[in-house]
Order: sequence, then structure tokens, then C-alpha cells
Amino acid sequence: DTLFFRLKFIFGPSAVPALDLVDQRSVTRVVSPSGRTAYQVLGSSGKLYTCYSSCHFCTCPAFGFTVLQKSESLLCKHILAVYLSQAVGACQELSVSEEQLTSILLAEEEDEG
Repeated sequence: DTLFFRLKFIFGPSAVPALDLVDQRSVTRVVSPSGRTAYQVLGSSGKLYTCYSSCHFCTCPAFGFTVLQKSESLLCKHILAVYLSQAVGACQELSVSEEQLTSILLAEEEDEG
């Protein structure tokens, strides 16, 4: 209980939804043969978001608005779910080719543009 309250105190409204994503095993670590890594998180809306823990970035609209634009939060629920999944060993693993990883990254870019 103490850890839960600490998470909620630090990360605010992102804590509970992030824990739900971890419980649902919604986080997948995508790794290419070269070792490039990205994370995909199946959001509560059913949309797949790509997260980069190395640079603390998520493709979801909440990250762009709440974190980058308004600076109201440190991170979105998807990135927090990535970090929590890493900590408890709850990430699913997906090995892909370099071309597949490139397609995943370009698909996100096309969705935004």
C-alpha cells in the first residue's frame, strides 16, 4: 500500500491507469537484431502507442499535450507503464527484423502527420 501511495503522490493521475496497463500485460518490448529497442503499449482505448524509454517519449496525445505543451505532468500513463513493467519483469518480448522495426516507427510518424 505504501508503494502505491508513493506512486500516486509522485505521478498523480497517471499512476492507477499505468498499473492497470501493467496488470493487463499491455507493454511489449520490441527488439531488433541490432539491439534497437522500442516499447509498444496497448492503451485503454485499444490504440497502440510507441514509447521510447531511452529518451522518455510517447506518441500518445496526452504526452504531447500534458507533458510537452503544458508541463503539467512528468510522463503519461504509457511511459509509466513501461517503467513499471520493466521493474517487475512484466514486459512481453517481440523480436523483429530491422525492417519491421522501421515500419513500426514509420507507421507512428504517418499517424501523427
